[in-house]
Amino acid sequence: AMAQATLAAVEARFGQLAASWKASNAPPRIILGSASSSRRQVMDELAAKYEFSYDVRTADIDEKAIRHDSPRELVLSLAHAKAAAIKAKMQAANEPMAGFLLTCDQVVVHEDKILEKPESEAEAREFIASYARAPPATVGSVLCTDLATGAASIDVDTAYVHFSPTPIPKYTVDKLLAEGDCMFCAGGLMVEHPLVIPHIVRMEGSQDSVMGLSKLLVMQLLLKVSGSGVRS
Repeated sequence: AMAQATLAAVEARFGQLAASWKASNAPPRIILGSASSSRRQVMDELAAKYEFSYDVRTADIDEKAIRHDSPRELVLSLAHAKAAAIKAKMQAANEPMAGFLLTCDQVVVHEDKILEKPESEAEAREFIASYARAPPATVGSVLCTDLATGAASIDVDTAYVHFSPTPIPKYTVDKLLAEGDCMFCAGGLMVEHPLVIPHIVRMEGSQDSVMGLSKLLVMQLLLKVSGSGVRS
């Protein structure tokens, strides 16, 4: 109930901020620094609801070069590294440094291990089969940077996905792998996929957070960095 109340308050304040952007002749540029189709889907929903537009930029960094034992520290470090890479690309292209840049990272934590994107189909199968044993948790960071001032704010959201104790059948996993999108998701986890949904018993946390971009965090951070801060 507490989370619900927080979400409603943030939505109301963000609605005002987005309305002010819409009313101005020059709404701020918003950049999603992610190649993820799941994150774009979440951002599309937010943009449609609050009537703003956004661009996509990719960091193209070697994520494996950044290591951390703590999932939280790892996703914080990667969000910062992605922002730095995108800012450097923009500067190199002489793009105007203005607007808000959102960068994110997510790992799946399962049985005390950090799972990243599967390295092979065999590893993807192993990950997906293991979720029947114990619920995976998603740990996702969102960093919002004001490109003009350098002001930035970051936060992390954790959610848990409880799967049915019966493993997802092989023919379903075969289909998921043939499509290939799960190879680009931490832990091979795609909770929004129609083939996966029937195997989920419940989620603790929001579906958008599990998909790699918490709408609540995006709104809170944009409010904070744009100076319409939300007291959390």
